[in-house]
Amino acid sequence: MYGGGNFQGTIFPAPSFDPVMDAQMLIGALQGMECDKDVLINILTQRCNAQRLMIAEAYRNMYGKDLLIDLKESLSHHFKEVMVGLMYPPASYDAHELWHAMKGADTEENCLIDILASRSNGEIFQMKEAYLLQYNTDLSPDIYSETSGHFRDTLLNLAQGTRQEGYADPAMAAQDAMVLWEACQQKTGEHKTRLQMILCNKSYQQLWMVFQEFQNISGQDIIDAIKECYDGYFQELLVAIVLCVRDKASYFAYRLYNAIHDLGFHNKTIIRILIARSEIDLMTIRQRYKERYGKSLLHDIRHFASGHYEKALLAICAGDAEDY
Repeated sequence: MYGGGNFQGTIFPAPSFDPVMDAQMLIGALQGMECDKDVLINILTQRCNAQRLMIAEAYRNMYGKDLLIDLKESLSHHFKEVMVGLMYPPASYDAHELWHAMKGADTEENCLIDILASRSNGEIFQMKEAYLLQYNTDLSPDIYSETSGHFRDTLLNLAQGTRQEGYADPAMAAQDAMVLWEACQQKTGEHKTRLQMILCNKSYQQLWMVFQEFQNISGQDIIDAIKECYDGYFQELLVAIVLCVRDKASYFAYRLYNAIHDLGFHNKTIIRILIARSEIDLMTIRQRYKERYGKSLLHDIRHFASGHYEKALLAICAGDAEDY
């Protein structure tokens, strides 16, 4: 089934939820001589995002303090990134990650790919609103100034959030597939533009058919063809779009595996994916990871992370002892 199917997160609303009690526990944990990180983990990873925002509101009303700032000031390193990341609403978290990916010394292209290749029109719209609100500037001009070439064109196209949704035209599928096939043969600028227009603007349902037709015409899988024809970040972005059309959970399982094993536990990527997908499809991602790589995601996190940072990541993954 294309990009749809039954997806399950790992974090759900806590049933007997009391934001005032949680806020009291948190201020106690943060104000002690020694910050009680276990309390932070037990509360913040066991509440959904909407509940965390209610806790922050109770915290502000009761103590006149900003929970986000207190977490930033009391914590450090990767553990801080996890706890602070949990406090952002999803659209604000995406905006925050994109901003930092572009404003550092080096642009983190993989972060731009992960987010823009996988989000729906609605998610992109909210992310752009959050970006403007948080950074007082539009997302697209920043992408424009921090990237280049056809990679930039494709990102800007995705950032418009104008993909057709729910629409499919079987008659057009063969035609679109021919355009993709020609783009892999000719590789001119114009062909690259046509290729990315199809991948960025057609619905997932349509692309699912287009990829079948492509296989029929060329005898080759679209991903293999893209890898043969193109290189660099443009190629990586095109492949990411195809993988997301086919199965987002598998895409993120692949990205996590890559971040853990090929990039020597790339903390930023791992934290970002676990937090961003926790209420959407992280349980499904765990299943895909196990099916594809033979080891559980939890096993790999335990192998590379340690201390409260490890505890927090495992809690977001809803890891029970028997899952390892």
